[in-house]
Amino acid sequence: MSTPFTINDAVLAIRSGTLTAESLVRQCIDNADALDEKLGVFLTRYTESALETARSVDRAVAEGREVGPLAGIPIGIKDIIHDAEGPTTAQSVAFDPAWGEGDWDAPVVERLRNAGGVMMGKVTTMEFAIGNPDPRKPFPVPALAWDAERWAGGSSSGSGSGVAAEMFLGALGTDTSGSIRVPAAWNGVTGLKPTFGLVPKSGIVPLGFTNDHPGPMARSAADCALMLSVMAGHDAGDPYSARRDPVDYPRALTGSLAGLRIGVDRLDRAAAGGIDPAQPALFDGALEALRAAGADLVEVTLPLFDEGAVANLIIMLSEALAYHRDNLLKRWTDYGQPTRLMIAAVDALSGADYVQAQRVRQLAREGIARVFADVDVLVCPTWHVGAPKLADVSLLDPLEVYAGILTPYWDLLGVPTLAVPIGLSSVRTPLSMSIAAPWWRDDLALRTGDAFQRRTAFHLARTPLLSLA
Repeated sequence: MSTPFTINDAVLAIRSGTLTAESLVRQCIDNADALDEKLGVFLTRYTESALETARSVDRAVAEGREVGPLAGIPIGIKDIIHDAEGPTTAQSVAFDPAWGEGDWDAPVVERLRNAGGVMMGKVTTMEFAIGNPDPRKPFPVPALAWDAERWAGGSSSGSGSGVAAEMFLGALGTDTSGSIRVPAAWNGVTGLKPTFGLVPKSGIVPLGFTNDHPGPMARSAADCALMLSVMAGHDAGDPYSARRDPVDYPRALTGSLAGLRIGVDRLDRAAAGGIDPAQPALFDGALEALRAAGADLVEVTLPLFDEGAVANLIIMLSEALAYHRDNLLKRWTDYGQPTRLMIAAVDALSGADYVQAQRVRQLAREGIARVFADVDVLVCPTWHVGAPKLADVSLLDPLEVYAGILTPYWDLLGVPTLAVPIGLSSVRTPLSMSIAAPWWRDDLALRTGDAFQRRTAFHLARTPLLSLA
């Protein structure tokens, strides 16, 4: 039996007895056996424990016992997130392994385990979630699930390519400047950056203390909704973790956008990296699907978009330097070249620059609140182009590959933002649309993405590489 495309399909099949959790996990293991050497998804695999967890789910189902909402679902863990089963490396030889010692799970992992999720292992990330791949270091270089000569994106690299290559059905990612949405977009899957503070970041190696957003990655918005319903909630270990009443995110998915007013910004003015020839028509087609779902579309201009992206970079890098400065001084060459160049460069900035960036953040938040007073949801491209070739990812100019990046603005604001695939580019790699909603309206972003995906099938497209599995 082939791997079901979505978490929701697999949950129903396992509970009905038409699919066993063990057979699902074995299929994922087979896909990893066939493709992981080419794609560089895993750092550590939990093969035996995953099979045992799956068997325990099957026994519970056979005996008629209650199982969790994610029972039997294979899940990958980004390797800046601690869990009890394996080491956390942050994909860096400069990382102190003592940080991840101890028999404990980060809250997001613990919640997924308690819901019946099957942890398949730790998956690749950019070094400390910021440094582009440095092939001279002893870690896999994550490749795109659609073309192994292209980069999987980052920093939740293996999370995106692993879902696309069906090595697991869901994955944990984190997003500080686009690190969930970029690999989701480039690999043709769905990824949610939740409202800042909705999902706790306790037990996660920090990048930007005021920007880090843990979130789910999966095939569909409905899958992300199911994962978020488990992951969201206060944790005292995260000082930024919000106290919010639980939301039934799957129940919010009505399939209709009737009565919703959606603001559209094509952001062509920000496409410094160019626009793929196929992107405009694919984006227009996505807008038509939203209209068909009942939405009223209006053109808007996102306030302080360029300024917000710069402010996010200053804040992220300044907070990264605060975390890494002492270790950089002691272990400079242990860091990958792109990582040390990115973090050390911000030492040229001042505390006043950081404060000014935070002031821009406040102005941008006030501006977007005014936009949300007129529209319910905002949509724009996730990026105008698809994944670059690995050969074009520079060690000496780490920012070169990010020309035209559109994702950092939404981290600065902290609003929920969902990336959904919209079709294939001119070079047959995925392109994506972003859906943003007001603070704490993650349900609205997910509802919009789900309504779109009920009318399209881009999120179900399978990478040609799976024919090799």
